Amino acid sequence: MTGNTVEGKAGVVGMWVTADGHIRQELRADGRYDEARGNRRSAYTGRYTVTGCHLDYVDDSGFTATGDIRDGVLYHEHLVLYREEKQA
Repeated sequence: MTGNTVEGKAGVVGMWVTADGHIRQELRADGRYDEARGNRRSAYTGRYTVTGCHLDYVDDSGFTATGDIRDGVLYHEHLVLYREEKQA
């Protein structure tokens, strides 16, 4: 993973979920992501890099996307994802 967020790696690593729970995007510490859609696990997988609060994604199939974290919310193309809180 190249670059860091303002908050460091911990600022992006973890599970990000849409409000309805349909899309779940895991950003891993090794710079890989795994995105599930509904019941379809690993619908999209690839790598990501972080520069400041900006993310650049490259899917394993070759397409690219971007995202930005603002006020603790991940805006990934047309998606709005929220950090999933760990259950105690």
